[in-house]
Amino acid sequence: MIKELLSDINETDASLINELNHLKEEVDKYSKKIYLSGKYDSLNCYLEIHPGAGGTESCDWSSMLLDMYIKYCEKNNHTYEIISLQKGDEAGIKSAILYIKGYYAYGYLKNEQGVHRLVRISPFDSNKRRHTSFASVSVTPEFDDDINIEIKDEDLKIDVYHSSGAGGQSVNTSNSAVRITHLPSKIVVTCQTERSQLLNKDKALKLLKNKLYQIELDKNKKLMDEVKDSSDINFGSQIRSYVLEPYKLVKDHRTGYESTSPDKVFSGDLDGFIESMLEKN
Repeated sequence: MIKELLSDINETDASLINELNHLKEEVDKYSKKIYLSGKYDSLNCYLEIHPGAGGTESCDWSSMLLDMYIKYCEKNNHTYEIISLQKGDEAGIKSAILYIKGYYAYGYLKNEQGVHRLVRISPFDSNKRRHTSFASVSVTPEFDDDINIEIKDEDLKIDVYHSSGAGGQSVNTSNSAVRITHLPSKIVVTCQTERSQLLNKDKALKLLKNKLYQIELDKNKKLMDEVKDSSDINFGSQIRSYVLEPYKLVKDHRTGYESTSPDKVFSGDLDGFIESMLEKN
């Protein structure tokens, strides 16, 4: 009799736990809908990475960030395309642009914009000294194709160059890659993913249009200038620090959220950082 009663209680407890877990999931979904209520949160986005001062160290750190965001996309069923990639002279990258498409892509990633700081024992230092590197991340929503932004031909400087192959791939020997400089704003966009120069130009112009539209939306050009100004990519301006030596810690300086597992973070586990910023805002 006692065993039967205990069995009934355990089954009841298990049922309550399952119900509570289900309610928690529903509350989490509802909360995210509230947090992602911005006008442009549901849009796809462009994510750009640029190294700060520090040469090879910062270029390598930028490459690590690119890998981190690619793994984040894969974990969250976002599709992505590297529409521009400029490799570093010795290692890493000088710049990269990801086009990210998925459920509330901009809403989730918008707060990744800012300076990211890495502290580690440098793999490029024969004396195994600790180095600090910086890289900037900017995130722009993909606005509708019908946005009314006038771009004059005389305001554009268009350059074509050889596309660089990734990894072991062969290098494209045709001048298909396109770099567009918008002279009035000094904005530079590139695209090299398509074999056709015309298709690369169309993609680059679309990205330029998005950037110019965001400037109009912000109505505060100082904000955009700060994002574009690489002189701000240095100590004291970081939004997040990734410390690998003398201890392991990733900390967001805006929310205080921390992880003692940098490997998980670099594997795309950014949910805790992203959700803590959504809750704060």
